[in-house]
Amino acid sequence: MRGTFFLGADKTPKFEVRDMEFAPLGGHDVLVRNKACGICGTDVHIYHGEAGSADVAPPVVLGHEFSGMVEKVGAEVTKVKPGDHVAMDPNIYCNHCRPCRMGKKQNCENLFALGVNVNGGFAEYAVCPDTQCFKVKEEIGFDVAAMAEPLACVLHGIDQAAIKPGQDVLVIGGGTIGLLMVQMAKISGASTVILSEPIEMRRKIGMEVGADAAIDPIHEDVPARIKEICGHEGADVIIECVGKGFAVEQAFKAAGLGATILLFSVPGVDATVPLPLFDVYKKELKIVGSMINPDTHQRAVNLINGGRLEIKKLITHVYDMEHLEDAIHMQMSSESIKVVVHP
Repeated sequence: MRGTFFLGADKTPKFEVRDMEFAPLGGHDVLVRNKACGICGTDVHIYHGEAGSADVAPPVVLGHEFSGMVEKVGAEVTKVKPGDHVAMDPNIYCNHCRPCRMGKKQNCENLFALGVNVNGGFAEYAVCPDTQCFKVKEEIGFDVAAMAEPLACVLHGIDQAAIKPGQDVLVIGGGTIGLLMVQMAKISGASTVILSEPIEMRRKIGMEVGADAAIDPIHEDVPARIKEICGHEGADVIIECVGKGFAVEQAFKAAGLGATILLFSVPGVDATVPLPLFDVYKKELKIVGSMINPDTHQRAVNLINGGRLEIKKLITHVYDMEHLEDAIHMQMSSESIKVVVHP
């Protein structure tokens, strides 16, 4: 059994393939043979020594967007059995701290995550609590199943955005998250979904998976194009999925009267942007954030099992475990949408 361990952002090399040993399974443990693990923006942040959703203590096997097949189960496991196909929810909450008891477990004071704090998906096997294993239909490919975690995060964002049927939605950024947001906005009843994305390949795929229009924000005037497409000033809901100041500024410029602006992406810890206070006042703008996936993983798996989303088109590159660093660089590239590693 082998895994690719992250040694630290300041180390050379940053990754090393090592043999792994596992202790006997606890009563509620599940040994999973990992089949696919997506590279997330959080992995990229960790690679550069930046903050993730929780603190990282190398050496550790990263990878929190993963799926696999159940190999063994502990004596008290009843939810899954050997041979089941599963997608993991990596985020584990204490359920005792104040945020957990206030219904805000995404802000858990003791949050830890598979593939962040403890070994995760960039390995041949992983031990996971049975509570974190969600059954996926056997006909669903493992690459698609591994997308349950980002989709679950998207679902929490969609809940925060509270799209009403008939609203016009602008999605800023055509990466994995943005293209899932396009599809979920349509499912939520948006009358028009517009994608703002400078890369032609991503705009093309955005149209293929459900966007009604795509704008090149480098060469087109976004507010003018929204008026042309929708027939009125500004979008009703704007979903920002880039994590850069220019994208946030674009979101405010594109906001219509009474609009909701969802700042979904993970920005730099110290990132700031000027806030157009008069626009917030005059337009009565609502600004919301979204963090991870509290109680949305089962819904994500349900959508995947039901074939409700086009996911295969978002997976553009596949690497093996030994070339994890190359995979991370590809995920940072404009050539990719979602990069998946096969352990």
